[in-house]
Amino acid sequence: MFKRPCPAFKPSLSATTLLAALAGALSLTLATDAAAQGNAPVAPARDAARNQDQVVVPEVDRRAVRLPRIASKDFEIGPFLGTYAVQNFGSSVVYGLRAGYHITEDFFAEATYGRSKVSDDTFRQILPGGIFVDKTSTLAYANLSLGYNVLPGEVFIGKGVAKATQVYVIGGLGSTSFNKQRLQTFNVGLGMRLYLAERISMRVDLRDHIFSLDLLGKRERTQNVELTAGLSIYF
Repeated sequence: MFKRPCPAFKPSLSATTLLAALAGALSLTLATDAAAQGNAPVAPARDAARNQDQVVVPEVDRRAVRLPRIASKDFEIGPFLGTYAVQNFGSSVVYGLRAGYHITEDFFAEATYGRSKVSDDTFRQILPGGIFVDKTSTLAYANLSLGYNVLPGEVFIGKGVAKATQVYVIGGLGSTSFNKQRLQTFNVGLGMRLYLAERISMRVDLRDHIFSLDLLGKRERTQNVELTAGLSIYF
């Protein structure tokens, strides 16, 4: 009689599951040890996420930039023309030149020179010889003043054009030469600038020149009012 061979050994389902669980536990233990030692492998998905979050800093060569030299336009110069009223002698034409330097946006210094011809016709109607040797005498002055811009604003010309303006006060010291006398002079006043263009402005000034004058045998303090207009160029 032949004996039936024994069937091959087949592990049951529960044994297979147990082996898989042991293999997984072993892999997790090895991965934990590797991570603790700093050698844990990085998952491909995590690598992709880090690559997306990485900021790319481009390497751009710096180039030398030459800064432009822009004119400051702090200096101002211009002629003027107007009228000068000498106390007791009436008004006469005055002309001259102004030169200034703008120290800041608010303060500026200015030097002024002006000339006028003063007549003594009023006194000649009373005194046969008049006051002056000739009928007219030259009056010339030179002042150094300090101004302060108090009221910047705008003037509208028509509907679509606006021009900047500045109202300022000014005062200073100087010297006046009149009828062979040299007189210390104080000047105070106010003025207004109207900027016609970037480098050009129109000015109107009202000044009071105060000095002591002796023409009639008595020295007295006189108030001599000047009203002028002119153009200024900035550079």
